[in-house]
Amino acid sequence: MKKLGFPRMYKEKNERRAFLPDFFKQLASTGTPIFLESGYGSRMGYDEEDYRSVNENIVFTSEEEANSQDVVVVLRSPRNEELDSFTAGTTLVSMLHYPTREHRTRILKEKGIKAVSLDSIRDDFMQRMVYNPKGTSYNGMELAFRELSAVRKDFFSKGRAPIEVTIIGMGMIGHKAARAAAHFGSKELYDEVKARMSKGVIVHMLPRSITSDRFEMSRILAGTDILVDATTRDNPYKFIVDNDLLAVLKDDAIILDLTADPYLSDDDGVQVKAIEGIPTGNLNKYVLRADDPSYDEIPAVVSTVNRRTVVSCDAWPGVKPELCMRLYGAQLLPILLRLIDKDVSEMSLDSGDYYERAIHRATIAFYEEHEKSATRA
Repeated sequence: MKKLGFPRMYKEKNERRAFLPDFFKQLASTGTPIFLESGYGSRMGYDEEDYRSVNENIVFTSEEEANSQDVVVVLRSPRNEELDSFTAGTTLVSMLHYPTREHRTRILKEKGIKAVSLDSIRDDFMQRMVYNPKGTSYNGMELAFRELSAVRKDFFSKGRAPIEVTIIGMGMIGHKAARAAAHFGSKELYDEVKARMSKGVIVHMLPRSITSDRFEMSRILAGTDILVDATTRDNPYKFIVDNDLLAVLKDDAIILDLTADPYLSDDDGVQVKAIEGIPTGNLNKYVLRADDPSYDEIPAVVSTVNRRTVVSCDAWPGVKPELCMRLYGAQLLPILLRLIDKDVSEMSLDSGDYYERAIHRATIAFYEEHEKSATRA
């Protein structure tokens, strides 16, 4: 019988997420031994008894032992050095982001770790199945509007012009962001704006035919109050909005970084963000002003001359951890049940099982055969 390991996430202090006791309760009937790292769930207010009381197969143990099980599940990817504790043949289920983490992907292959990337689990219509677009878009938009309301003295004035939000990216994240923007990011702000009879929000969603038009971009950005990156790029080495264009933004405009792509160097060059010269925040600090030290961490080849306040987080759903993990638990459960019953290497697109096909699409082998060349084109 396969054994499951759930290590804790050693990220920033405010990364509190862990799968909830209810998730493990639904695994109890399988009889699968489950090894949780000591302290699992403690940052969310749960103790060992909360987990043991719903599943007698749970054992609390060390990080090393949790990482040594047949299937290891951890929401955010282990650091590269943490992968040293994994043994060949282990199945790692995590957000692995193959297109933008080439070095990590290479390590996984070299160590013989069977990777299943949560962000690549997709159905037969290529739609993501473990996904929290609302948690990303709504959390980010709420914080961006709160920051704008704090710096704009006339934010609640009857006389101000409508707030203009410009969104780059027309996928699910972008559409959710537009809906959130229409309500000022939160019910509280929306109700206060309505009570004071201030004007509403105009949302611009920009397709590639506009983002590639410098004249139109300059015109639109000049009137923008919140600029949003909600893109999914084919090429992570190219900017969509270069730093020179940011000069036309209002001085107190907010840049909302929903995508939160990292700056990474690899054999192909420097992977950059869609908007040139903005830093990446995290759960400890997601409001980054123009003089924030995080700007100094941006690679020297990237221009940071034109700066604005950036609202960014590399784990947006984690801003509201309980809601996030309830959703992820429901989405992941049928995936994990398949991995308990069958090795990932035995799954393929020819499988008669819907979930097995989805899991195969999340492997490195599928990515390299069907997607990697298109990403680098």
